[in-house]
Amino acid sequence: MFLENTVNHKEQFGWIEVICGSMFSGKTEELIRRLKRAQFAKQKIEIFKPAIDVRYDEAHVVSHDANEIRSTPVPAAANIPILADGCDVVGIDEAQFFDEGIVRVCNDLANKGIRVIVAGLDMDFKGKPFGPMPNLMATAEYVTKVHAVCTRTGNLAQYSHRKSKDDSLVMLGEVNEYEPLSRAAYYKAMHGDKNEKTHPKSLNSSEIAKNA
Repeated sequence: MFLENTVNHKEQFGWIEVICGSMFSGKTEELIRRLKRAQFAKQKIEIFKPAIDVRYDEAHVVSHDANEIRSTPVPAAANIPILADGCDVVGIDEAQFFDEGIVRVCNDLANKGIRVIVAGLDMDFKGKPFGPMPNLMATAEYVTKVHAVCTRTGNLAQYSHRKSKDDSLVMLGEVNEYEPLSRAAYYKAMHGDKNEKTHPKSLNSSEIAKNA
């Protein structure tokens, strides 16, 4: 579990926390939890999300469990510094959808003494590092990787498998479009025996009788 930095209260620099993982792993839930703790401590917070993310609400960051906190949608990372002026804590959700400028923005905020909490997918549906997330993870003081539960095996899931044939990098969706898979299940879904999926093995009469 992440513990807030309490080593040196006189330090003038802030820090960056990254919460990453697959879809349905609880990234946004953890982001909201940390931000609400800061709110309870009377710290001034501001939350940002990409303007394109309107799945649940235009003005709130909402988790899959319907936990929510008010946010400011922005079209680009460059909009964040001005709006975050005077904050103690800045939260950023769905960071993978921002441009590469988000890395500089987060580091500039941390260098000004602000605690920056970022949540985002670390891999896209093809299993490749997603957008600015690798650089954010590299420059962050704290990285928390959360996991979903694989819908096919019940094991820990770290991949976001897209069910549709849409090949575009950015496609907003929920359980109808994506499912969390373990490494083995994801590999089988992407590279496994296609004949087994399209032509299931037929049972002979003795096998049918045995299974009856």
